[in-house]
Order: sequence, then structure tokens, then C-alpha cells
Amino acid sequence: MLDRDVLVVAPETTIRTALMQLDRGGLQVVFVEDADGRLVGAVSDGDIRRGLLSGRALEDSVRTVMNRDPATVPPEASQQVVEELKVRRGIRVVAVVDDGRMVDVVGDHQHIATPLVTPVVLMAGGRGQRLYPITKDIPKPLVPLGDVPMIDIILGRLHDQGFRRIHVSVNHLGHLIEDHLGDGHSRDLEITYLHEPAPLGTAGALAQLRNEIDVPFVVMNSDLLTQVDLRRMLTFHQGVGAAATIGAREYGFEIPFGVIRREGDDVVALAEKPYHSELVSAGIYVLEPAALDALGTDEYCDMPTLLARLMDDGRRVGAFEIHEEWIDVGRPEDLDRARQAWERTGR
Repeated sequence: MLDRDVLVVAPETTIRTALMQLDRGGLQVVFVEDADGRLVGAVSDGDIRRGLLSGRALEDSVRTVMNRDPATVPPEASQQVVEELKVRRGIRVVAVVDDGRMVDVVGDHQHIATPLVTPVVLMAGGRGQRLYPITKDIPKPLVPLGDVPMIDIILGRLHDQGFRRIHVSVNHLGHLIEDHLGDGHSRDLEITYLHEPAPLGTAGALAQLRNEIDVPFVVMNSDLLTQVDLRRMLTFHQGVGAAATIGAREYGFEIPFGVIRREGDDVVALAEKPYHSELVSAGIYVLEPAALDALGTDEYCDMPTLLARLMDDGRRVGAFEIHEEWIDVGRPEDLDRARQAWERTGR
């Protein structure tokens, strides 16, 4: 958290005062901002030590010893980018800078969570039939893991990564979800709802956001327990210039028999219980606003159909591999796994 009273000094501040600030802040660095509030440098205890050894005095200004190229990241940077920068520069603290102005700092054991303008759409309109009878009177997003509804866990993790604007698509028992979440104010979120007049598939409700969203946005199913770094996925998406990016997960399976390869009537190869793996959709996507033009109003459309339309139109669709924890809570056995994972980590 950025405490300007402790972590920020002016260029004319004396080295003596900067040392006192360093002692108060505990991060071993203070940042230097000019009169317009723009970041112009950083001063560590090492910078001061080297300055004093070269003949600077304690009453000289920090301008004379500051590092004029401090380590910075933009607000949308992923945690991986932050950690790689720390290692590369041999530092413990990184400044988060937006349009030249410092908006946050990320120190040791801290995760970047600068609020993002990126909206997230949670698809929560399904009937959850594979979990019946659990979902007879309760929508699947409100099914608890321990004593915490699944959607609360998802929203908490989104908040931890800096997402604040949430749209929730609702249909089956949607009033229960709305009653539970409200407008999100108590969660430090801005929650609005996409009401499906009838089931619209995994993409159809997104048409309601046409002309409402002007930045890339995240879409994810509301029955996923995952620790994926969505900031990193956004960075990937923007880097490849795609109209859409699919979160992809490796799915492997073993054929429990010996497999025969033949040519005509002749066996040419044998494989005992071979293992196969494929990349499958993880139910997490990043879309450009223009992708919504491929949807009709109140049209039933699944996400694979939307993505196929984009590709048929010559638009690029990328695949971002997810290696973090990921559980699709679709079946009773998946719910058991999710509950065990939640009890084990509690986060």
C-alpha cells in the first residue's frame, strides 16, 4: 500500500531527511516525485551510502544521489512480471506507475493488486444439472465450499488481483445470486447483472455489453476454482494482438488397454496403455470489445461458436496455457475435490 507521507520525497529533500524516511518506511527505498507528482527517481540506503563515499554531504539534496531509472511496472502488470523485474534488478520493491505517476508499490511477499479498469464477466446462468439434487433449490455459484459460497471465493480472488468491475449473467435462480451479492459495495466491487430472458448459452448474454465495454475484458465460468494469474493472461492477450484468447489446460488420459496400429491386416506397432494429452478450454477467456459484434441480441450462442465466428472472419484467437490450480466444479466428485482444496489452502 502506498503511504506517500513515508515513501515519497521531493527532489530538494536533504539526504539526511531521506535517511529518516527510509528508517520510518522499512522498505529500504523512498521514491522521488517532482512538483507535478511525477516519479523521477528512487533512493535506497545503498544509493545514499555510495553518495556519501563519493563526497556528498547529508545536507545535499537527494537529487544528487537518486537513481533516475527506478524499477517500475504499469498497473496491469502480472505478478510474474513484477517478480522477474525484482530478480533482474536485484531489488525488493517495485513502483506501479500510471502515466508517469506512482499509484502503488509492491514489496516483499506482496502481490500487485492495483485496481484495474478491466471488466470481468462471470457466467452464472446455468442450471448445474450434473450437481442435482444439490442445485435443485440453489444455483451452482452459491454451492458452498466449506461454509463459503463458491462465487464468494471467486470474487475474493478477483479482488486480490485488482479487478473491481464485475458483470454477472443470471438466469436459473438468478434472484438468489442477486440477493446474495447485491451491488458489490460491501466487497469493494461494482457488480451489475446481465439478465438472460431464456438460457443463452455460455456467450449469448455478452451481447448485452455491446457499446458498454471499450477495453479488453475477461469472461469466466462461475464454477471454477483456480489460482490463474489473470493479469498475466491479459498481458499475453495484448501481446499477441488477438481478438480473443482462450485459457487452455492440458488434459491427459490413459487408454487402459494395449493399442494396436495396423496397415491392412498386419499389425505394425503395439502400445501398452498409452497416455494421450490434449489442450482443452478452461472456461476462461479474454475478449476484445469488437468480438461482441459477432453476437445477435438475445441469441443463444456458446463460446466455441463465438470463437469459430471470429476465426472464420479472419480474426486471431490465441491460447494461453494455465498451469495453476484449476478445478471445474461440474460433477459431485469435482465438488469434493474443490472442497478438499479449499479446506487445505483456505484461499
